[in-house]
Amino acid sequence: MKILLIQPPMNKNIIGMGTAYLTEPLALEVIAGSVPEHDARILDMRIDTDLDKILNNFNPEVVGSTAYTSEVYSAWKVLQKVKEYNKEIKTIVGGHHATILPEDFNKSYIDIVVIGEGEITFSELIRAFEMGRKPDDIEGLAIQENGKLFFTREREIITDMDKIPFPARKLTSKYRDRYFRADWRPVASLMTSKGCPYRCNFCSLWKIMKGRYLTRSAESVVEELKGIEEKYIDFADDNTLHDIKRAENIYELIKKEGINKTYKIYARSDTIVKHPEIIEKWKEIGTELVLVGIESFRDDELKKMNKHNTVRTNEEAINILHKNDVEVAAYFIINPDYEIDDFNALAEYVRKMNLKHPIFTVLTPFPGTEIFEERKKELLTYNYEYYDGIHSVLPTKLKKEEFFKCLIGLYKKCYGLIDMNGVKKVNMTSELMDRFYSNLIKANL
Repeated sequence: MKILLIQPPMNKNIIGMGTAYLTEPLALEVIAGSVPEHDARILDMRIDTDLDKILNNFNPEVVGSTAYTSEVYSAWKVLQKVKEYNKEIKTIVGGHHATILPEDFNKSYIDIVVIGEGEITFSELIRAFEMGRKPDDIEGLAIQENGKLFFTREREIITDMDKIPFPARKLTSKYRDRYFRADWRPVASLMTSKGCPYRCNFCSLWKIMKGRYLTRSAESVVEELKGIEEKYIDFADDNTLHDIKRAENIYELIKKEGINKTYKIYARSDTIVKHPEIIEKWKEIGTELVLVGIESFRDDELKKMNKHNTVRTNEEAINILHKNDVEVAAYFIINPDYEIDDFNALAEYVRKMNLKHPIFTVLTPFPGTEIFEERKKELLTYNYEYYDGIHSVLPTKLKKEEFFKCLIGLYKKCYGLIDMNGVKKVNMTSELMDRFYSNLIKANL
């Protein structure tokens, strides 16, 4: 069968993506890898927006798309256009938001919603289409029928991740030099684990995965690494180092195979503090950047997030990473209740801890999270385009204009564009940061 998988266009309001980073459509590449016997293609509409051209030239029988919360409307438009082109094309949507709120895709132009992991579900769907039978007996679906969704049995989570096919990266060959993270160009993404055993109230991942943390074997990870051409590797896990024994096995195999690449990984600070030796080892094989969810510089805020971590542990982890000459991408959550003194205190903390790569996201109650249920009555909008971690969908204590001026000021202070007293430095901003500030102002003010 002819299968077209589409990464929808970027939400025009998203600030970072396309400016600071753009990662390959890994989920779609894996889905394509699950149907190797079929003629599958990938259209990345963040880069190539000519949907008409590929529809006319390829004439697909099945079109699938995916969407995070902020991309829902983009996915709608894409699949609607596909149905307008040819109503006989089977249209499918899956991904994070579709799993959390499948009802949002109850549209006449969307035939099937895939709920949960799609690797097995999609291949079974394609088989059903080939045989001309209804997919009612396939687990993990919501099927559109006469304006209503018919739900099939729930699909169990894939526990043996080594059974998941490798991504069909050849299908994005024409885009690969466009995938990047800051000055890492081009960059490839690699998923080696799923889920997280923790219960942060701002995250829905643990709910989707039912609290499980699942991993691929070290052998599987390194086998895939050997087939990746790019020098820069982005581990797209949410908790790369949680299984320390596996992390040590990956290190040993990479070293044994003589693989020479540069890595970005995710890690919790408490894991780093308990096992500082793992950072030394991974630095040896090429790890240059570790993303750490610091979240806050105050213990009471961490407790409210159900982070199960402390400021002291965060600081110990930062020191360990610095000692090993590993850059820290420190993620902080900005509370809408922050006032000017809070922004100033955070900027001072970033300076004190010598964090060169801080990332500030505004507290956002994403659908599926506990905080969404707790605070949904306070939400200012249900327009998903603003659920991007930069806009505030909750009321801010400061006037909106003042709040986002403070956020912009925070970035400028922490990236050395103005000093801690608010005085502009002589150095010119980079093109990247200039675009970031410009987009932030347009989006929020």
